[in-house]
Amino acid sequence: MNSFIKTYQNSLRDNYGLPALTDYGSGTTMTYGDLAQKIARIHILYKACGIKRGDKIALLGKNTIDWVATFMATVTYGAIIVPILHDFNPVDAQHIVNHSDSVLLFVNESIFEHMEFDNMPKIKAVVSLDRRIILAETDPEGRDSFSKAMKSVTRRFNKAYPNGFNATEIEFPDTDIDNVCIINYTSGTTGFSKGVMLTYNNMWGNVKYGVDSHLHYKGSRALSFLPLAHAYGCAFDMLVPLAVGSHVTILGKMPTPAVLLKAFASVRPSLIICVPLILEKIYKKMIVPMLSKRRMRWVLAVPFLDKAIYVQVRKRLVEAFGGCFEEVIVGGAPLNAEVEAFLRKIKFPYTVGYGMTECGPLISYTPWREFIVSSSGHVLPGIMSAKIEDVEGANDLQGEICVRGQNVMKGYYKNPEATEQVLDKEGWLHTGDMGYLGGNDGQTVFIRGRYKTMILTANGQNIYPEEIEAKLNNMPYVGESLVVQRNNNLVALVYPDTDAMDAENLNVNDVQRIMDTEILPELNKLVAPYERIERIQLVPQEFEKTPKRSIRRFLYS
Repeated sequence: MNSFIKTYQNSLRDNYGLPALTDYGSGTTMTYGDLAQKIARIHILYKACGIKRGDKIALLGKNTIDWVATFMATVTYGAIIVPILHDFNPVDAQHIVNHSDSVLLFVNESIFEHMEFDNMPKIKAVVSLDRRIILAETDPEGRDSFSKAMKSVTRRFNKAYPNGFNATEIEFPDTDIDNVCIINYTSGTTGFSKGVMLTYNNMWGNVKYGVDSHLHYKGSRALSFLPLAHAYGCAFDMLVPLAVGSHVTILGKMPTPAVLLKAFASVRPSLIICVPLILEKIYKKMIVPMLSKRRMRWVLAVPFLDKAIYVQVRKRLVEAFGGCFEEVIVGGAPLNAEVEAFLRKIKFPYTVGYGMTECGPLISYTPWREFIVSSSGHVLPGIMSAKIEDVEGANDLQGEICVRGQNVMKGYYKNPEATEQVLDKEGWLHTGDMGYLGGNDGQTVFIRGRYKTMILTANGQNIYPEEIEAKLNNMPYVGESLVVQRNNNLVALVYPDTDAMDAENLNVNDVQRIMDTEILPELNKLVAPYERIERIQLVPQEFEKTPKRSIRRFLYS
């Protein structure tokens, strides 16, 4: 039987009475048995409505228990799930729905209000994730009417399980492990989005590694706050925990530092999966102000006293994250070097992994005790392999990271040209990330930046703007930054930290003067001579970002 499907069939049986999912806001909890019953009902709905294996089902909404149930029901039925980030604008969302050839759409009603059903001609019906009712359908009186089928689910369920539903009734249809399981779109921008086709085998590579590494275990606690429609959150905040009997609490709110710290204290997760921005914001808001006090700076300058202070800082930071976690796994982007150096100094249990949607997502990871500072973990042994390919203009020590193995996607949906650009004939996926391989066996990944963002100077030097931005973002009054090349000079665009400005009653002119006289000289001391910034230019608005919170760099080049 398909190893991926069998894993969840067994987990739902073995953990039937244990809590599976909790909504953080309401406190509503669903056991593994409840989840199995929900999945069975959705399977009955699909069958009644003529949904076939291989049909595409679009899922557009915020992280909720029903979102998870719909996802799990679809993949265990043998249909293909198309998760769409709820932050995509309606035009982009409709583009993805249409491009994916989805025949059914599950959506939050607040999102569907801004969509046009008539502009999604392949969709047979739209189902509310909020109330499980049909919001629209093409043929309400037809033989496969979704409205009629929805009303008959309970009757059909009782007929299918006349003696009641229990663990022994959980049985999912088998499907080829090389079939497509998920189509995950990398961007919402109409015309630019690419649908990554991930097979059951791709996802099994991720899940099996997570299970074998004991990232989660029966009875462990997880706080899910990353978008589940994104590969990183999907795999390690949902699929791996549910494979082993963990209890997942779904935050369902914007994960600001204040909200997260409160949730960590309540849930006390056993493992924390996050992006660098979370750690960096907590460091900047919680740690930097504490260490910047005059008395604290004096104490840290005294030998032996500094160690005692760092022990207390570590204790406070660990408790802030709930106090019960094995490690914090950072992924999605490189971790700020200053933040990483500090975490290393206080012996905070963190590690950095590397992945991309095209690998569902995991490429490399190392447990925190063996983690090499500034790396992005070891390439997954037995699952993935990596090599460095020369890139014109790059120095001899680095190149483009290429990977191959079980986790690598089948290709981009209905886009063979884009597939050929990144997947070569030998099966190597060209990631577009620049870096090098090191460690004892040459399989630890070190990332410098994106190939497309690398700036090649007139004298042949490679500049990775992300590295300069990481230093600048730690400086006072800097909210976020972007380094661009203009007239052969480097310019730093800065959106100021408005909270800091308000706290000190500073206006834009005050901050620009501080940037020119204090921040710019200090920054240029920290970078190589060929990386020096000519000027800092303040911008009036936050940089436009993707739903994954990456700056749309091409808009500012």
